[in-house]
Amino acid sequence: MNSTFRAHDLLWGMPPAQLPEDAPDWARQVLGAGLPVVVRRASGEAGSVPVGVRGDQRARRLAAWMATAAVRCRRRPEDLRLNGPADLPALVALHQVTPILDSTGLDWGPTGGVAYQLATGLTVLHADSDLDLLLRTPTPISRGEARSLGQALKAMACRIDLQLETPNGAVALTEWATDSTRVLLKHRDGARLVSDPWHLAEQPA
Repeated sequence: MNSTFRAHDLLWGMPPAQLPEDAPDWARQVLGAGLPVVVRRASGEAGSVPVGVRGDQRARRLAAWMATAAVRCRRRPEDLRLNGPADLPALVALHQVTPILDSTGLDWGPTGGVAYQLATGLTVLHADSDLDLLLRTPTPISRGEARSLGQALKAMACRIDLQLETPNGAVALTEWATDSTRVLLKHRDGARLVSDPWHLAEQPA
């Protein structure tokens, strides 16, 4: 993946012509409307970035590649904050978690549907939507710290899925907070079980 862009970044500027020939009409309509794509985890060639096109239904998701030269605007998760009424549980939860995550001193932000709605103004959330979050952890956090943070995020307005973004990929907070010997790391080359998401080079293959 191009180092300029990271998983969950929203990018504007991809033209429909960059889609595969067999791309569905809905994906061409999304790009034709000037809507953003989201960076996904994958390894690729210089000059392109792996992205996903989001449709108006959960089943409408398309993996594609965007030329980096086409990028006109980028919004990272940490750029997105609630600037209006919290009229749905996921937005209420975002308001609730803000002081907690701000207190960590780490960069963080929403991903998924909440990020897309905040960035585009389109209503994609509903009463049962979860709140997906990303917390950037360039250096390791302990299992105990993870448990404390997980406890602080309980009893919110909706279910929260927080991913710890390490230099090597993402691991779920709820998983790192357990005593499991290995946890699932979302890596650009695919998911893998690791004992330490921050130090892959020191672990057996």
